[in-house]
Amino acid sequence: MRVRGLILALCFTFLSGIAAAQTLSCNLQNYKPVEGIEVKQTGNVLTVVWQGESDQQLRAEFTISNGQPVVRQLAARDANGQWAVLGENLTAEFHVTTGKRRISALIRSLMMAEGRYTQATAAFEKWDSFWDAPLVVPGTRGSTDLPRLPSEIKRATVSYNSNGCTVTSTGDRLSIDFNGLTLGIFSGSLRFTAFKGSNLLRQEAIAKTEVPDTAFKYAAGLKGFAVTSQSTVYWRDLAQEWQQYSFDGHPNTEPMELRARNRLEILAPGTGSLAVFPPPHKFFFAREEDTNLGYVYYRKDSDFSFSLGVMQPDRTTGYPPWGDSREEWLKQTAESFGDTENFALYNAPGGTEQHMAVFYYLSPKDAQATQQAVMAYTHGDVYKPVPGFKTIVGHFHFRFNESLRDAHTLDMMPDWVPGYRALGVNIIYLGDFHDDSDPRDSGPKRFMEQKVYFDGAQRMSDKDFLVMPAEEVNSFLGGHWYMLSPKPIYFSHLVPPNAAFPQPFEEKLPIYGTVYHLSSAADVLKFINQTNSLIWTAHPRTKGSEGYPDLYRDKDFFLSDHFIGASWENLPTDLSERTLCPYRCFATEDDMSNWAPTPKYMIAEGDVYWGAPEEESIMYSQLAVNYLKLDRVPLYNQSWAPIIGALRAGNFFGTTGEILFHNWSVEGTGRQRTYHASIEYTFPLDFAELVWGDGQNVGRKIVDLTRTTAFGTKTFDIPFEATGKKWVRFAVWDAAGDGAWANPIQLNE
Repeated sequence: MRVRGLILALCFTFLSGIAAAQTLSCNLQNYKPVEGIEVKQTGNVLTVVWQGESDQQLRAEFTISNGQPVVRQLAARDANGQWAVLGENLTAEFHVTTGKRRISALIRSLMMAEGRYTQATAAFEKWDSFWDAPLVVPGTRGSTDLPRLPSEIKRATVSYNSNGCTVTSTGDRLSIDFNGLTLGIFSGSLRFTAFKGSNLLRQEAIAKTEVPDTAFKYAAGLKGFAVTSQSTVYWRDLAQEWQQYSFDGHPNTEPMELRARNRLEILAPGTGSLAVFPPPHKFFFAREEDTNLGYVYYRKDSDFSFSLGVMQPDRTTGYPPWGDSREEWLKQTAESFGDTENFALYNAPGGTEQHMAVFYYLSPKDAQATQQAVMAYTHGDVYKPVPGFKTIVGHFHFRFNESLRDAHTLDMMPDWVPGYRALGVNIIYLGDFHDDSDPRDSGPKRFMEQKVYFDGAQRMSDKDFLVMPAEEVNSFLGGHWYMLSPKPIYFSHLVPPNAAFPQPFEEKLPIYGTVYHLSSAADVLKFINQTNSLIWTAHPRTKGSEGYPDLYRDKDFFLSDHFIGASWENLPTDLSERTLCPYRCFATEDDMSNWAPTPKYMIAEGDVYWGAPEEESIMYSQLAVNYLKLDRVPLYNQSWAPIIGALRAGNFFGTTGEILFHNWSVEGTGRQRTYHASIEYTFPLDFAELVWGDGQNVGRKIVDLTRTTAFGTKTFDIPFEATGKKWVRFAVWDAAGDGAWANPIQLNE
């Protein structure tokens, strides 16, 4: 250890000498003093000290060495205590892998069937492709223009040619930007952001490319941590057991992907600790299974140094197949393997500034205490209870009735039940009969399967946890659509030319009671009116709903108030956007609310085929849920009308979990009105947006919230001119890209 210490000392002296040889020039034109954040430049070192949580202080020192930005030191201390040095002479590392974005075969075929396919429309619609896997060579399904070529895939490591920095204060946060970043086909800058009142430090590559059709993924972290006898990385595995690595092994040539619980690793260098994690939701692009692929890494670069960071792997693994029968096992295996060709990466349209972020949490405390502090930002990866609300989410194709029939018992606990209960979900609606069972059967077999579906859902339901058997029906209306009823209802939806014999709309059968046979869009409308059911567009404007709801905007069923809107899912993912899913999701909601007599809503959904307790932390990161105004969860054998009524009235808000509404309303009458809302939040907030429509156009007002610190509450009273406005909605977004959104409220003259 004496030799190692001598070498480290020599390395530090060498780096210090280089740094001293280059003059650090920082532009302070956009800097204004912020109480709680101190900035000073001494020689060639820029030092930032800021007030953290619980009277803790954090420190970050920066310099430039031969064009390379260097983090000279990261440190933390309790109030008036000794500084715990967490890392020294570190460099920001980024890796990027790029491929070619293709329009999915499904979207192209639907556009061609609708007569809308042109090179121009394809160039636009390709950015909404879900079935794409730019890194899978040669590819066998999902995308167009196959095979993919190995030459399409480019990998690059960051390089720098920085000649200075820019210091900017924005509200209660401070950013330090270094120019001269090059990352393969991307170029831009490196940014570090400190947040007053929080121990968070965000590192970003902010870069753009002009290469067309670019899809990409990234890894980001810090390189150059010193290996000492005390250096240890901690993480929890999927069984929630603590694991550790002390860098006594052989150096790595590739990053060691950790399938870490809660997407979190923590360095304990001896005194204090440093947590490393990605943005909780914005880092994750949509997939159809909740398998943890490994999103944090360590890499022992030599016997003397190591790196830490976050990453996206090259491919998905599919979900663990299941089945008691050989037939079912083989079917599940094929589907799981097929999902490996669904890994869409991020979009990077030409000229857009992509923000490739990683968060650090600096702490003077040990790893376990730091883990608890970091987990507070996501409420422990749980959807926190809010008085007067119950959480609801769904669109899960778990083949529930099929798995029960395969096991020959209703008394089987599926993996997804404890998983979603642990997340804090109160109500879950399923999606059997999508590509399982016999969705197109005219009655006898389907009704038997539906009975298993209903009886199984009843067995899984309990006080404060309700499993609702629902269905993604997809017949007659166009595209994919979901239906949710206030009680279990038997129905079939066979396309008439394939019917073995004409069937009545409604009949009574032994065992099943009243059953319905739907054979047209008119039947669907009659059914939802008669049964007080709800329908909505599933994954609008993508997947099998390309072109919808646009193509039925003037249909009776769409204009009905039983058609509540469309599903919300963060698809596609573009890291240049300030919010999640602004165009395909919220723009769809705005358009629908302008088209219809009354506003339409977005209901947050999952659309996955696998969810298990060990994947709970990934379920959280890839999910948003709805908080429904509901005092209690109905029991299974009670009417679910309160759930249907609250959804139909828009009495719910969607959220990724970090921002929670307590109330929202429009106050006043006449021209001058006020939008009122109160929220609680964890990460420092970024901005809020008040959005309105007049029946044709959409407008918005942005409210800057950068003068907020972590873990707070806030009340909004935003005046607005109501004249000519048809509806208004409200959303709040934080510094990690998390958000919460309230539904549109109709404005009556």
